[in-house]
Amino acid sequence: MVSAMSEGSAIKIADAVLLEEIDTALTGAIARRRFPKPLADAMTYAATGPGKRIRPLLCVRCCMAVNGGVWSAHPVVTAAVAVELVHAFSLVHDDLPALDNDDLRRGRPTVHRAFDEAIAVLAGDALQGLAWELIAGLGSRWSPALSWELSTALNDMIAGQVYDTVAGADNQNSSDEEKLKNTHRLKTGALLRAACRMGARCGGAEEPEPEHWTLKDRGNPWWGPDVDSAALTAITEYADALGLMFQAVDDLLDVTSDTDTMGKATQKDADAGKLTYPGVYGIDGTRREIARLHTAAREALDPFGPAADPLREMADRLATRTR
Repeated sequence: MVSAMSEGSAIKIADAVLLEEIDTALTGAIARRRFPKPLADAMTYAATGPGKRIRPLLCVRCCMAVNGGVWSAHPVVTAAVAVELVHAFSLVHDDLPALDNDDLRRGRPTVHRAFDEAIAVLAGDALQGLAWELIAGLGSRWSPALSWELSTALNDMIAGQVYDTVAGADNQNSSDEEKLKNTHRLKTGALLRAACRMGARCGGAEEPEPEHWTLKDRGNPWWGPDVDSAALTAITEYADALGLMFQAVDDLLDVTSDTDTMGKATQKDADAGKLTYPGVYGIDGTRREIARLHTAAREALDPFGPAADPLREMADRLATRTR
C-alpha cells in the first residue's frame, strides 16, 4: 500500500501501487456508507469492475507533478475516488435504455442488465452523492475548490452528453469540426480536466484568492477559472489536449476495432448519426489529429521536468491504446 510508504519525499511509485491504493479507498468508501445491500452491490459492481482508472490516476499523478514528485495520500486519494465515483455514475446512466441502451461495459453486462433498470438509476444517483460526501468530508481547507471543480465538470459533462445525444440541441458552433470539439471538450474532456486540476490543487497549484469578490461577480467565492496559477494553467493545457485525444482515439477504435477487443459495442455512433472524429476528419485525418494533440499534451508538461514523466507516459499510452 502506498500509504504505508514514507510520505513527504520524492519517490517513484508504479501505477499498479497507486491503483491498489485508489481501489482500496474506493471499495471502502462504498462499504462504510452502509447502503442497502442491493444498492451497495450495484454501486460496487459499477465502480470497481475492470477498467483503466484513468481519471483517478491522472488526479494523483498531477498532484505529484506539481509538487515535484513528493507523495502524500491526503487529500488527493479522496479527490481521486470522488472523480471515479462521478465517472462511474456517468457510465451507469449513459448505458441506460433511454440514452445509449448498451448491454456491455468493460466486457461484462451493464448495471441495468446485471441488476435492473431501477437499481441502476438509483446506483448512479448514489455514486454521485457519495462523491460529494467525500469531498465535503475534507473540510474547509480543500472542499470549496475541489467541489467547485468537480461540480462544474459534472454539469459540463451532462451538457456535452445532451449535444452528443439529443437531436436539435442548441450547439451554436458553425461547423461540424467546431461542434465535434465543443461536444467532446464537455462530454469527455470536462471530467478529465477536473481530475487533473483537482490533483494539481492537492499538490499546491492554487489560484490566488482575490482580495475582493462577490457571488455576482465571480460565480463562486473561492477560485475562478480566470485567475489560474502558472502550474494550474499548464496542467489544464495538458488535460484539455489529453481529453480531445482520448475521444479521438475512442472514435477511431469504434470504427477500426470490434466488440470483443473493446469490451463494449462498436460502430454504434455513426449508425446513430453522431458526429465523430473519423466522420469529420476521416481515418487518416483522425490519426493526424491524435498525433497533434499527443504532442500538445506532452509539451504542456515542460515546466514540471522529470516529475511529470508519468503523465507523459500516460499520454503515450492513451495515444496508442488498442481498447
